[in-house]
Amino acid sequence: MSKIWFVTGSSRGFGRKYVEAALSRGDKVAATARDTETLKDLVASYGDSVLALRLDVTDREAVFAAVKQAQEHFGRLDVIVNNAGFGLFGAVEELTEPALRDQLETNLFGALWVTQAALPYLRAQGSGHIVQISSTGGVVAWPLVGGYHASKWALEGLSEALAQEVAGLGIKVTLVEPGAYATDWGGASAVSVDPLAVYDGVRDALGAFMQTLDFGDPAAAAGALLKVVDSDNPPLRVFFGTQGNELIPQAYADRLKAWADWQDVAVEAQGGKSA
Repeated sequence: MSKIWFVTGSSRGFGRKYVEAALSRGDKVAATARDTETLKDLVASYGDSVLALRLDVTDREAVFAAVKQAQEHFGRLDVIVNNAGFGLFGAVEELTEPALRDQLETNLFGALWVTQAALPYLRAQGSGHIVQISSTGGVVAWPLVGGYHASKWALEGLSEALAQEVAGLGIKVTLVEPGAYATDWGGASAVSVDPLAVYDGVRDALGAFMQTLDFGDPAAAAGALLKVVDSDNPPLRVFFGTQGNELIPQAYADRLKAWADWQDVAVEAQGGKSA
């Protein structure tokens, strides 16, 4: 049976590839974008299989209306992909309140509004799969993207709780954690705040690190997502790309060591004695 998808941020990058992959195998998609002109070619190619919806995910009322329209149009919703988002670049000291609030409104609250809007329909049908597009930056952090990390770490916690809440309702939740990919996340879609010279050395070091990465193909990520949503037992978390398994295990090992090294202090803080 073909699946019915609802995908945010469908105009370009990952979202566009996810939509194309679903449509090309015969699924149907409610594809959303701030500018539906960017979706015209999909409608021309796939006709009634695609419903193009204008949507700014920061508008809660509009989100609920779009999800309702998609469900009524197709009759059900099987896969919800919260893909809309952007990168915010700047040291923590450099971040402005408007820039950080915009980051959270899109990356965190946008995903929350879509999730809340879809859940009543998924609960009623007793099935569905919510896919949150997070990042390797949702489980570890690097300098100069603290605002972005804040949004993705929050999405990770929110979604892990959600997965436990809906596990008995037939609803699955997966956090997709891509590494570096050849999208415009760091280009046209990115927002940078005014820099302070004191962090120029950190910027140079991060730029050099980025040059060492092997950037993945978004089309390959779309193929991988099809395997995730077709699985009878999908993971709560899955890396896309090689960087996750290359870089993150060491970060977790460092955390475990630090906690173990400071166990006596942890016990003292409870008022007990170390074992």
